[in-house]
Amino acid sequence: MARKKGRQTDGLFVAEGPKLVRELQDTFELAALFDDLTEDELNRASLQQSPQGPIALFKIPVWELPRPKSGTLYLALDTVQDPGNLGTIVRVADWFGIEDIVCSPDSADIFAPKAVQATMGAMARVRVHYTDLTQWLTQAANEGIPVYGTFLDGDNLYEKELAPGGIIVMGNEGNGISLATERMVSERLFVPPYPAGRQTSESLNVAMATGIICAEFRRRHAK
Repeated sequence: MARKKGRQTDGLFVAEGPKLVRELQDTFELAALFDDLTEDELNRASLQQSPQGPIALFKIPVWELPRPKSGTLYLALDTVQDPGNLGTIVRVADWFGIEDIVCSPDSADIFAPKAVQATMGAMARVRVHYTDLTQWLTQAANEGIPVYGTFLDGDNLYEKELAPGGIIVMGNEGNGISLATERMVSERLFVPPYPAGRQTSESLNVAMATGIICAEFRRRHAK
């Protein structure tokens, strides 16, 4: 289950640890559970650096791609390639009540072991989809749904008017949002450093930036 091709062939993904396995059991169909392994067996079977049983195999679900709806907040990931970042973003989405994340096909696989572990069980409540991102965003734009993207020349996040719903696009760790996806963005955002003008790191980690942006969206429209 370590390789994507193997996961696709078998239709299974692996999860390790009591808390994670317990959380996923209510959402995903359990195919096999190994909960009585010796230390030596666990070390040989585990895909983690610090193995902790049990080890479970779950069936990979087939989720219907969501049709963008007005008033609903979505995340869209454009070639986010680090599985740890993806897993953390799923946790962010879960915390802020975002139920669907739509990814470009070349984004990290949510069912990769590192991504699964990084979700800490949040993937039980957040559906991650893979599709032609430009096409999906075009559909959203045609229905009048705002598409937000982060750029260094964007408008200050804390001063920009934000709708209660829409799509927040986050880009690749090194290259940001691709040109094809950028054309679909209707609202450009920037997370400003503090204080303004101070020399800082070149950029924020994509998962950290996602957390900041989602928090601001939800703060604006908290009931």
